[in-house]
Amino acid sequence: MNKSTDVASPIKSNRNKPGFWRVLMRTTILAALIDTSFFFIFYYLDSPILAWVNIGSVILYAAAYFAFKNRNNRLGVRLMCAEIFIHAALGIVLIGWESGFHYYLMIFIPALCISTKKNSATLSLFLLFVFYSGLACLNWFIDPIQPINPIALQFIHIFNLSVVFVLFSYLSLFYIQTVKKANKKLHIMATTDPLTELLNRRHMNYLADREIARLKRASNSISVLIVDIDHFKRINDEYGHEMGDKVIIEVAKVFQTQIREGDLLSRWGGEEFLIVLPGADTEEALSHSLRMQDQLKQHDWSNKLALPYAPTVTIGISLITEFEQLSNAIARADNALYQGKQNGRNRIEVADIE
Repeated sequence: MNKSTDVASPIKSNRNKPGFWRVLMRTTILAALIDTSFFFIFYYLDSPILAWVNIGSVILYAAAYFAFKNRNNRLGVRLMCAEIFIHAALGIVLIGWESGFHYYLMIFIPALCISTKKNSATLSLFLLFVFYSGLACLNWFIDPIQPINPIALQFIHIFNLSVVFVLFSYLSLFYIQTVKKANKKLHIMATTDPLTELLNRRHMNYLADREIARLKRASNSISVLIVDIDHFKRINDEYGHEMGDKVIIEVAKVFQTQIREGDLLSRWGGEEFLIVLPGADTEEALSHSLRMQDQLKQHDWSNKLALPYAPTVTIGISLITEFEQLSNAIARADNALYQGKQNGRNRIEVADIE
């Protein structure tokens, strides 16, 4: 029972990683080509047993390739493991340790460490070490069954070393690229809103605080805008929440076309957006807000979302004073927004500086 669970764990964990299995498929092709070369090499060196062993290896790799292609990943991995272990053992028994066939066993080390759980990896690495050491000890007690001349043996050794080096390099590059992609994906997930792909609230706070600190040192103005889509509940009630999400996405796209380089735009929560305008005073923030409202009005909502009317927004504006934090300016902008809602919506209200 435990053994079955251990073997399945790397398969299950990588089942949804098509890149991982594509690499293994390419590896089977490369290995099959190498073993085909080995067939001719050993046939020429008058080592027929090892020559035909390589034909068996090609068949195993072909079977592994089609197993991966048909998403039978567990069978594919088992076939590859069987080929490597059997081939390494036969190569050493037939022509000796100096052939370098034991190098192929090393490929399992990073694969086991990365793709299996800690306890399973530890046990698997121990068993690999026992097998590896056993082959080394066996070489002390028996002579090669089909020895080849020293020059040819040295060539085989260098060839095997080169192949393993190339395979290690290829797999290492794949793992590095995978880690980079994963880190990039995690960074995006941690900093952006999944619906609109704008900055999320947490990352907006971080970037805004950093920008505010920089601009305060230069004594530049900073404006904060809180934007809320008017009558959003009515959109959800009349057209459904899916339409509501589409409206949020479309409004975000419109806003993205209106912000300047260096401006910060985020989804603040629900149907609200927060915009930080570095270097903008109240007059510039007001002009910016008017442009956004006008752009929303001109947007082709009927064709984009089959919405019979253009959604409007209410905007609260606040200027960040020299000694206050972002949260204080947001609170005042939020109060201004609330006042705009009370005054009929589709308005822009500027908060008084306390």
